[in-house]
Amino acid sequence: MENNSDIETRKPPVATTGILGWCRQHLFSNWVNSFITLLVIYFLYQLIPWFLDWSVFSADFWTNYKGELIVDRTFCSRVADPEGDHGACWAIIIVRFYQFMYGFYPSEQVWRVNLTYFLLVVALLPLLIEKIPGRKHLIKFTIVFPIVAFILLYGGFGFQVIPTNKWGGLLVTLVLGVFGIAIAFPLGILLALGRRSQLPVISMFCTLFIEFIRGVPLITLLFFGMVMLPLFLPEGLNLDGLVRVLVAVTLFQAAYMAEVIRGGLQAIPRGQYEAAQSVGLSYWQMNRKIILPQAIRISIPSIVNTSIGLFKDTTLVIIIGLLDLLGIGRGALADATWMGLSNEVYVFVALVFFIFTFSMSRYSLYLEKKLKTGINMGAD
Repeated sequence: MENNSDIETRKPPVATTGILGWCRQHLFSNWVNSFITLLVIYFLYQLIPWFLDWSVFSADFWTNYKGELIVDRTFCSRVADPEGDHGACWAIIIVRFYQFMYGFYPSEQVWRVNLTYFLLVVALLPLLIEKIPGRKHLIKFTIVFPIVAFILLYGGFGFQVIPTNKWGGLLVTLVLGVFGIAIAFPLGILLALGRRSQLPVISMFCTLFIEFIRGVPLITLLFFGMVMLPLFLPEGLNLDGLVRVLVAVTLFQAAYMAEVIRGGLQAIPRGQYEAAQSVGLSYWQMNRKIILPQAIRISIPSIVNTSIGLFKDTTLVIIIGLLDLLGIGRGALADATWMGLSNEVYVFVALVFFIFTFSMSRYSLYLEKKLKTGINMGAD
């Protein structure tokens, strides 16, 4: 009988490894998947060349096909030459780009917004990169960043005051999205712990709050924040409109975040609680060091999904008069100078939202793989 050591080690068939193997396993595993794959390929073959021609190759940016500077919609190629085959007119985005990014923020003070954008990246670095140098110190800055951002954007402490009715575009979208998520996350943790509390009063209050907030649409809370909330405030106290909206958005997000965290807490085995108590850890030490890290790790996909939903829901503020990124676009379309260029505006707004939400989604997948929370991690 031939010894196993004498048997030549053979490589797996080429058709089962690499790109060819992946395609065969995921795209052409049976006749149904093969049909759907071919249908999608055909659809993309028809769509992608047309979209690239419309958005890039045949599009107008500063000038039209005659070389004329575009100053309004009548100079766009598809308006000036209706019988021709012309693409998008991106001049509306270029001309209005400042408003899309900053709203009506004074141009001489716009450096404060740019600095805030830069500091936002710095504040996110210790959360996104675990092994970044000086991570402990950067986390301290991340904690105080909301205060720094408020001083920079609004004013005070030697800065000129810029009221929030001058804010708009991407600035408002990021303020509502980033700060809403950042504040709602710890608040959601407290609500989740409170709902599972052994104290009936705390448990009942948190349960009623969560169920009430989740039972009404976000637009209802936005109207409440803008119209009803001032009626409940003490006389002489008038909260800024953007602050009221931010409060409504944060409470809405916190209620959903609480349910996500509670689901993670329920997935923790009872033995983890008993082990923590057996070594003498207090309630808060047990949750901070043992229970919450595991629950949050389990809940990462749902947390990111809820955050993406909130970031997209910020467009609802246009109904109550705030000019976020979409609101600035709709305002530009209301101008007779650029009327009729809705396709370009909505494609641009959709692209901006896609960049942010896709980045959040990919980072979530990275965390799932790193923390072994994905359902296919056992194959690694």
